[in-house]
Amino acid sequence: TGSLSITSADQSMFERAQGEKVTLPCTFVLSENDEGPLDIEWVLIPADNQKKEQIIIMYAVDRIYNHYYAATTGRMQFTNPDPRSGDGSLDILNLKSSDTGTYQCKVKKAPGVQSQKIQLTVLVKPARTKCSIEGSQEIGNDIILKCASQEGSPLLSYHWRRAAGTRQLPFTSTLNKNTGELLLKNASQDYSGTYSCVATNRVGTDECSVELNVTPPINTAGIIAGAIIGTLLGLFLLAFLIFCCCKKHREKKYEKEVHHDIREDVPPPKSRSSTARSYIGSNRSSLGSMSPSNMDGYTKTPYSQVPSEDFERTTGQNPNFAPSKVAAPNLSRMGAVPVMIPAQSKDGSIV
Repeated sequence: TGSLSITSADQSMFERAQGEKVTLPCTFVLSENDEGPLDIEWVLIPADNQKKEQIIIMYAVDRIYNHYYAATTGRMQFTNPDPRSGDGSLDILNLKSSDTGTYQCKVKKAPGVQSQKIQLTVLVKPARTKCSIEGSQEIGNDIILKCASQEGSPLLSYHWRRAAGTRQLPFTSTLNKNTGELLLKNASQDYSGTYSCVATNRVGTDECSVELNVTPPINTAGIIAGAIIGTLLGLFLLAFLIFCCCKKHREKKYEKEVHHDIREDVPPPKSRSSTARSYIGSNRSSLGSMSPSNMDGYTKTPYSQVPSEDFERTTGQNPNFAPSKVAAPNLSRMGAVPVMIPAQSKDGSIV
C-alpha cells in the first residue's frame, strides 16, 4: 500500500515469572509516503470492556512520555532510546502479577497507521513449599506424605521421590499430582528414609523434603496402665497432703481454744497486803463472837504466822481448804455478830 508496516508479528503471547524482565516487540518500517510526525503509543487494554484503555508510555514530537501509568512508573521504557530508528519495542522490568494483561502497540505517521496486540501473563514461581507427615509412623499403618506450596501460580504439579538409592517410590504408594499427597499403604520399615517433593509450574520449581521413620508398634496397654497408676498415686498423695493440712489446722485451733479457756478461769493473783488484812480481819471477827466460857480453850494465833502470799495462792486454788494452823471456828458464817468482851483471869484481873 506504500505505508508503514509492523514487522514483529511472529509472537503474540508471552509468559514470564514474577520479578523477571520482558521485552514486548514492536518494530516497524516507514514508507516514503508517510510524511507526518511519528507517534508511538503503548496502551494497556483492561479485561473489562467497560473500562477505557490506559496509556502507559508514548513517543511524540521527538519526546518520550512515561508518567501516565503510576503502577509502572520507573519499570517501563523503550528498548531503543530513539524509536525513530524503527524499533518501538517496550521493556518491562521487575514484573508483578498485576502486570498481566493485553498490551497494544500503535504506530502513527500520517497517512500510515498500524497496531499490534500482545498478551502478557506474569506467573509466580512455586515458593515456601512445605512437606509434612500425617498418620502414625508404625509398621502396618497407612501414612500420608503431604506437600504444598504457599506461593505459586496455577496450575501447580507435585512429584515425590526418594532422596537415596534408586529413588523409586514403594510399590504400594499412590500419588496425587494436583494435591501433592503421597499415600503409603501398609508401611514397613523398608519405607524409612528421606522423601523429596518438587512443586512445578510453567515458570519455575521449588522443593522440600521430610524424614520418614517407620517403627514397630508401641505397647499402648503398658502406657495406659502406667498412666492410670501414676494418676492414682498422684490422687493419693494429694489426699494425704490435704489430710495432714486439715489435721494440723485442727490441732492449732484446739490449742488456741484451751489456752483461751485457761486464761479466763484463773483469777488474778491478790497482793500480799490485801491477803494479810483479810486474814487478820477474819480472826478478829472470830474473837469478838466468842464468849468467856470458851476462851480458855482458844489459842491465839501469833501474828508471825500470818499466811504469806505463796500460802494464799495455794489455798486460793481450793476455796474449801482451811489452814491447819488455825483451829478456831469461823462463827461469822453462822450469823454471829462480832462483840469485843473482856476476859478475867483467875486472880480477878481483866485481861
